Amino acid sequence: MKVSIIIPVYNEEKTIGSVIDTVQGASFGFDAEREIIVVDDGSRDATSQLLARRSDIRLVQMTRNQGKGAALKKGFELATGDIVLVQDADLEYSPADYPVLLDPIASGKADVVFGSRFRGDYQRVFYFWHQLGNNALTLFSNICTNLNLSDMETGYKVFRKEVIHAITPKLRSKRFGIEPEMTARVAHGRNHDGKHWRIFEVPINYYGRTYEEGKKIGWRDGFAALAAIFYFNLIDRS
Repeated sequence: MKVSIIIPVYNEEKTIGSVIDTVQGASFGFDAEREIIVVDDGSRDATSQLLARRSDIRLVQMTRNQGKGAALKKGFELATGDIVLVQDADLEYSPADYPVLLDPIASGKADVVFGSRFRGDYQRVFYFWHQLGNNALTLFSNICTNLNLSDMETGYKVFRKEVIHAITPKLRSKRFGIEPEMTARVAHGRNHDGKHWRIFEVPINYYGRTYEEGKKIGWRDGFAALAAIFYFNLIDRS
């Protein structure tokens, strides 16, 4: 078995080295080959130079900044693993949670796994308005998808390769709208037998960053995510 880990990166010179080192050493909870694909989304700091020195990753350099969604799509297109996992390039999400995230798929119970920041043992206290916005977006997404997720916007999403192969050609979102779009795609998608994919949610721990520490998402991205929820559930739900 092989696990492909996709890491979209933009201006993360302070954390990217530690993230890759941690991902390299993280346990899956079972034996598997490890493929790390880092997509540098046109970074303007020293991120590109740091990544170019690594021989333990597959590096993709985007010629210009296009957004998280575009970087993820490029990584998905190159992934060769039986399981594909999304890892953010900061230290908010810990690879120590890999065994919990991967087990439902590795044991044959799930096709897609979401890691919920709101059901873990602990999380760093972070912005009230961010959590309120996240809860609202998750609620609207659940209404449209008929799922009962607690954290649609989570950065930890894991897929069986069949799911990734099915949804990647359809992905349209360039920026943070990719989270509600992926959720909509898997909610409305079906496997080769015509059955809906099995979606699980597991608890993860979360170390949220402040804007001073490099957090990038803002209120404009929240409105874009809301638009994506309605668009990819009501208009483009193929």
